[in-house]
Amino acid sequence: MNCENCGAPLKVAPGGNYLFCEYCGSLSFPEEREDRVQVLGEISDQTCPVCRVNLVSAKVARQTPALYCENCRGLMIQQETFGKLVTHLRSSASGPPDPPRALSEAELRRTLYCPNCKKRMDTHPYYGPGNFVIDICSACGLVWLDHGEITAIVKAPGRDRGKKEERRRPDITRIEKKQRRGWRFD
Repeated sequence: MNCENCGAPLKVAPGGNYLFCEYCGSLSFPEEREDRVQVLGEISDQTCPVCRVNLVSAKVARQTPALYCENCRGLMIQQETFGKLVTHLRSSASGPPDPPRALSEAELRRTLYCPNCKKRMDTHPYYGPGNFVIDICSACGLVWLDHGEITAIVKAPGRDRGKKEERRRPDITRIEKKQRRGWRFD
């Protein structure tokens, strides 16, 4: 991506949620696209496993680093952060869920290769919320999501939809009651 003011290349800022121009000092705040993707635009040396164009840097839900294909709109996410992203997005979901959809047999039969290690990715049904096929490279810890699959996860039915993540607090009142009764916690 280039600066709108001077045309120089933009760099991803520390923290990664906006871009800056080293030449004129301008800042750029990319909008979120479908699937809550914010394209940051730095070209990666990794290519899309579907259409073979270079992936670009992105963030999902303004927090999860990813690589994005501007051609097919697929996403490459680290497996270790994928579960946290799903929990976050589903906990903030609103509106009615989408009805379940049938799995695509054609997607189950396709073969994708990891852009990192070039080995065949594991293709199987995603067993979380939503009914779609997921591609994983176990060796590299990468997850490939086709366009629309993040939305399918968020809009899938389930009791976890729309329930904000709660942090457990110690039960202070229980401890205080025991201390009033003369119990000691030294």
